[in-house]
Amino acid sequence: MFIRQESLKGFIQLYPVVTTICVLQLVVWLIMQIPHPLSTLLFALLSGYNGGVNAGEWWRLITPIFLHANFSHLFFNTISLILFAPPLETMLRSTKFIFIYLISGVLANLATFIFESENYIHVGSSGAIFGLFGVYVFIVMFRKNYIDRQNSQLILTILAIGLVMTFASPNTNTVAHISGLLFGFILAPLFMKKEQFTHYTYYEQPRKNASYFTHLIWILIIIAILLLSIILFI
Repeated sequence: MFIRQESLKGFIQLYPVVTTICVLQLVVWLIMQIPHPLSTLLFALLSGYNGGVNAGEWWRLITPIFLHANFSHLFFNTISLILFAPPLETMLRSTKFIFIYLISGVLANLATFIFESENYIHVGSSGAIFGLFGVYVFIVMFRKNYIDRQNSQLILTILAIGLVMTFASPNTNTVAHISGLLFGFILAPLFMKKEQFTHYTYYEQPRKNASYFTHLIWILIIIAILLLSIILFI
């Protein structure tokens, strides 16, 4: 599921949205590397500067998703997209996939604006990528027919490592990571259809839909605790 065996041409044909995002990120990064004052000015105008958002520069909630601080930042996020985004583009189809990706990223940047200081500056697609992981968490919990147990364990392990790195690494937009994960999870049920028919025996009755809301409440409580901890340590 997460092992890419397609040729480059096949990858482009099967996953046009993921390909477009990766190429766009690379092109934007290359433009920003041009040793010219205009490149520096452009980066400053497009970065996620909270003071700019407060002044009405709303595009700063969108454009940081496609900017990266350095090559390693770009490389890590692009590899994450190449490995983990294609299955979701297949499940959701292109339109729904790009909607969840962008909305998760924008809402993560909005959360950054709300919880971080006015002088805070951030770039990167991590908030949107964590939104995709939020969708995976929903799938693992409530749409098990979309993913097998082995891949479920893999995605949860990768997510756990990502969360540990989020809190352990300096200069990381922790708010964007956590909120992106939360928003992806919340958006997922709007687009992930239930299986049309599943046979259950008398002893294997389906769980009630209320279980989703119970899990969601607990996740909201955990996220609230994490965000409170972030605020207290800022």
